[in-house]
Amino acid sequence: MDDLALVERQLGRRPRAFRRVAVRCPYGRPAVTEQAPYDESGDPFPTTYYLTCPHLVAALARVEAAGGVERWPRAAADDPELGASLERAHEEQRALRPELDLGVAGAGRSAGGLKCLHAHAAFALARPGYLLGERILAEIEPLWPARGCCTPG
Repeated sequence: MDDLALVERQLGRRPRAFRRVAVRCPYGRPAVTEQAPYDESGDPFPTTYYLTCPHLVAALARVEAAGGVERWPRAAADDPELGASLERAHEEQRALRPELDLGVAGAGRSAGGLKCLHAHAAFALARPGYLLGERILAEIEPLWPARGCCTPG
C-alpha cells in the first residue's frame, strides 16, 4: 500500500495538500506528513506538518483535553527558554513557507501562542530541536505503541 493510501486510512479521509511523509513511526508507517502551502483547490493550507499516526493523535487529544492547550502557552510565557523555542519554531515555519507568512499551526505574527498541540508535536518530530514541541511529546508515554503499529494494512 502506498503512503497516500496509508494516510487516507489513518485519517479516515483523503488528506488535503498532501506532499509527502515527513516522519515514519518505528514500524515504518506514516506518522507526520508534509503539506503543500495550498490545497488542490488553491486554498491556503497553513499547517506544514500534520500528525497522522492514530496513536499519537489520540494521545495528544488526551493531553489537550487535560488542559494542555491552556498549560503549554502559560509554560512558554513563564519560561524564557520555552518561549524562545516557540518563537524560533514560528520563525522557522515562516521561513519554510514564506508565501503564507504564518507560524506553527497557522499562528499569525501577533498570536505567538499555541493553537493546536498536535501541530506543535508534528513540527517537533519533523524538525528535531524544537524544545517546546519535544516537551509536549514527553507527556505521551509510550511515544509509540509497544505492541506494533496502530495502522492496519
